[in-house]
Amino acid sequence: MPQQSTRALVLGAGLAGTLAASVLARHVDRVTVVERDRFEPGAAHRKGVPHARHAHVLLAAGARALEELLPGVTRDLTAAGARHLGLPNQLLTHTQAGWLPRLAEMQFLIGCSRALLDRTVRERVLADDRVELVEAADVVGLSGDRARVTGARVRDRGTGGERELTADLVVDATGRGSRADRWLADLGLPPVREDLVDSGMVYATRVYRAPAGAEGFPGVNIQGDPTTDRVARGGVLLPIEGGRWVVSLGGTRGGEPADLAPEGFTAYARGLRHPAIADLISAAEPLTRPYGFHATVNRHRRYERMTPWPVNFAVMGDAACTFNPVYGHGMTVLARQALALRDHLERHGPDHADRLQRALAAETADAWAMAVGQDQRYPATTGPRRGRAARLLDRYLDRMVVTATGRPSVTKAQIDTYTLSAPLSRLLHPATVLGVLRGPAHPPPADVPFTPAELAVLARGDRSS
Repeated sequence: MPQQSTRALVLGAGLAGTLAASVLARHVDRVTVVERDRFEPGAAHRKGVPHARHAHVLLAAGARALEELLPGVTRDLTAAGARHLGLPNQLLTHTQAGWLPRLAEMQFLIGCSRALLDRTVRERVLADDRVELVEAADVVGLSGDRARVTGARVRDRGTGGERELTADLVVDATGRGSRADRWLADLGLPPVREDLVDSGMVYATRVYRAPAGAEGFPGVNIQGDPTTDRVARGGVLLPIEGGRWVVSLGGTRGGEPADLAPEGFTAYARGLRHPAIADLISAAEPLTRPYGFHATVNRHRRYERMTPWPVNFAVMGDAACTFNPVYGHGMTVLARQALALRDHLERHGPDHADRLQRALAAETADAWAMAVGQDQRYPATTGPRRGRAARLLDRYLDRMVVTATGRPSVTKAQIDTYTLSAPLSRLLHPATVLGVLRGPAHPPPADVPFTPAELAVLARGDRSS
């Protein structure tokens, strides 16, 4: 008797969905990916990724995970113009304690537009004959019951017709707008607990053409100071493909960039704790108007704690846990979750979905702690209040930030954890604690650590503007 074919169903064709499909295709006979949008050839952005215009980074741990899942994808990205930016030498960072020194590369990130990253991954995944894409279709609910999910009901956006797609494993990767909580409730499952922390962060983004000679410039990151300011204001200038800079500026509740006119954008950049970004964009050519973005709440739907959990169903990516995008962890967490999905399927197949959901949630823990821990330091943030232990930890971390400006071993520990290349526990390793207690060995750079050649390019740009 021939063996029955196996199918997987992925809801959503964003980065989370395509990475999930790439993993599932190695374990089932057929993967169907359902997407509400239609991918138009040559389109830079699509409605389903409303924050795609803004600065995105793929941190070191995410880039390594992506390369493990899709060997050669990093080469494809850099061939298309994406930038490998070493840390701290190619992303110059102004912390609350001053500039980090421009040391040799300790970790890295990939700088490119979200559109380039999504398109590169999607094309690689859809080239697999086992993966089928269904476009312009809305998911209206799950099939099955509270014990087992057997598929999903989808509605064609053109005709309005509905059909049921059955599968041995269903993965919800529909992003921030996921309705998995309602779908599960319709099957008779209890409400999911949801944790919310909202700093009220709003940010605005504009794309520039880098001035002649500045195509290989480092990025610049200017952070807020929770020790002195009641609101956070910061910004990042990130080199991306096409000789462009994407510049995102943001502030928490009470410090938002309210004026999205070009003059208001420039003025906001000038008002940050250091004028480096304003100086750079004054020498560059604007290519777009400023675009705003408001959906920055940290939201964690605790599916991993639900009992019972239905067989053959999982929720990953922003559908389960979203972070304030300003910290840049989202895409890296997605890639690491795809590795967790791969590892689970290799060990257990599509069974033990409750165990899979816990594994996916574990990949969000450190990024959630960093985003929430920072956002909660500002008084206008809504959500749970922090206790005494958290405030004591803040004091230690503040001293670490100071020490990182002048002690390379602590700089590395901080960068390793930020890029999710090491667990947060690394910050409490005895060697790191000793370095923090000793403090910086030398003062931070007095100003932006540009090289003489970079300063010369900027000087030419200022004279021509």
